[in-house]
Amino acid sequence: MAIVRLSEVRKIYPLGKTEVHAVKGVTFGIEKGDFISIAGPSGSGKTTILNLIGCIDTPTAGTVEIDGRATSGLSDREITTLRHKMLGFIFQSFNLVPVLNVFENIEFPLLLGKERMPRKEKLEWIGYLIEEVALTSWTKHRPNELSGGQRQRVAIARALVTKPQIVLADEPTANLDSTTGSAIIELMKKINREMETTFIFSTHDDKIVQIADHIIRLHDGTVASEERREREHASTS
Repeated sequence: MAIVRLSEVRKIYPLGKTEVHAVKGVTFGIEKGDFISIAGPSGSGKTTILNLIGCIDTPTAGTVEIDGRATSGLSDREITTLRHKMLGFIFQSFNLVPVLNVFENIEFPLLLGKERMPRKEKLEWIGYLIEEVALTSWTKHRPNELSGGQRQRVAIARALVTKPQIVLADEPTANLDSTTGSAIIELMKKINREMETTFIFSTHDDKIVQIADHIIRLHDGTVASEERREREHASTS
C-alpha cells in the first residue's frame, strides 16, 4: 500500500473575481522509502501538492491519503497528531528559531508533542542526528553563527527528530551554492537509505531530479510524466 496517495486531486484558489486552478486532477502514489522529486517550473503546482500532502492545505476536490487515511476527514486535533508523528518539514528558508542554538532547534519539535521521549533516549537521539549532519562542534551556536549549508543541516536534523515516516522538502537547496547543495542532497539520500525515511521534494534542482528514484514532472497543475528508477539500498557490509 502506498504511504501517500493522491486521487483526482484539484486545488482552486480564489483570486479576486477569478479562480486559480493550481492543481488539476492529479493522481499518483508514493511508496514507503521513496526518494521522490516533484519537479516542474514555477506555477506548475509543486508547492501546492507538498502543502496538500503536509496537511497545510486541503484539496478542493479529490482525496489525499496518508498511511491509508483520507486527510480531509480528520479533525484539527487528528491532523496535528498526524503531522507530529508522520511528517517532518524542511523549508528553503530554513525556518530556524533565532534565539535557540543548534541543539535546542533540533530538540524543539519534541517539546511540542504530548508524548515525551525519556531524557537519556532523547539526548542520545539528538546527539546521533547532530553527528549524522556533521555539526558536533556547533551544538551551542545559534543560526546567525552558521553558514547556509549548516543551517540547512540543522533543519534536516530537526525534521528527523520526531522519527517521521515522511519528510517534505520544499526547494531545500534553493538558497545554497552548488557545492553545498550537492552535499545536502547526498546527506538526505544517505538518511533515506539508512533510515528508510520517505523524502518528498518540490524542486526544479536537476541534481535532486537526477538522484531521485521516483520522479513526477508537473506542467500547469497536471502530471506531465512519471518515472520510477531502481531504488538504492544501504550497504549491509
